[in-house]
Amino acid sequence: MAQRRAILNKKKATQKIRKITNAMAIIASGRLQRLRKRLLAAEPYVNKLHEMVEALAENVRDLDHPLLRQASVEDSAGCAAFFVITSTRGLAGAYNSNVLRMASDSIREWESGGHSVELYVKGKKGASYFAFRKRPMARRFDSLGEMPTNADVAEAATWFIDRFSSGKTDMLKVAYTKFMSTGDCRPALITLLPTRAKRETAANASQASTLTGQFKSAVGYEFSPDPSDLLGELLPLAVQSDLRQCLLNAATSESAARRVAMTRATASADRLSRSLSLRYNRARQDHITTELMDIIGATEAFRNR
Repeated sequence: MAQRRAILNKKKATQKIRKITNAMAIIASGRLQRLRKRLLAAEPYVNKLHEMVEALAENVRDLDHPLLRQASVEDSAGCAAFFVITSTRGLAGAYNSNVLRMASDSIREWESGGHSVELYVKGKKGASYFAFRKRPMARRFDSLGEMPTNADVAEAATWFIDRFSSGKTDMLKVAYTKFMSTGDCRPALITLLPTRAKRETAANASQASTLTGQFKSAVGYEFSPDPSDLLGELLPLAVQSDLRQCLLNAATSESAARRVAMTRATASADRLSRSLSLRYNRARQDHITTELMDIIGATEAFRNR
């Protein structure tokens, strides 16, 4: 009797947990759709902004701007700032552990080379991780929620730009999770400052040059005011937009990871509930068989008395 009651209580608890995980999966799915729309809607703006910066840079002979300052951190004891973006809530699978592991490895690599590191963290999970390892944090950006506003992103970007422009830091690296698809979210580490007037890489250099040639043949720009003045206005906006994309990628990846984790937890709860049902029915049948055997035995005893 006690065994059957224990199995039944465990089955009820499993069903309650299943309801919670299923509700969390539904909520994460709806949030994922909203964040993915925001992420996709912002990409054309970011691409066009960097396209304008590249066009301006080509028309400025002596390109000089504080955000383009290429400090030789590798050859000197410079200060590298790391901004690690994590979540505030858990139950998102390996979302936080992957980005924290990557950031920690990169920080140790920089410190092993004799460089100083300033650590900035967004999210309670990252703050708890580094606090447990007794690593000091320069600042926590808790105001940047899951769906950061433009004002919050502008404030954070201004903070990093001011420290970089004043020479307090020589580089800003952002560790975040890049959203590829619902089942593919990868930790990434990018250099946000110093920014580059051109964003093409070796992998897509030939494709970028082809597209640039087509763009030049199709579009011609006339700048007013001076390209240098326009570049001074657009470069901070480019840094701000890149930071916003990092935050949106991280938020979208968090919702995707939570959806996958809660869907798997719901499926596991279903399997466990079915297994407990079989165990309960087997125990119940054993109990009924035992009672029948007792009744039959008592009847035979009375008959043979």
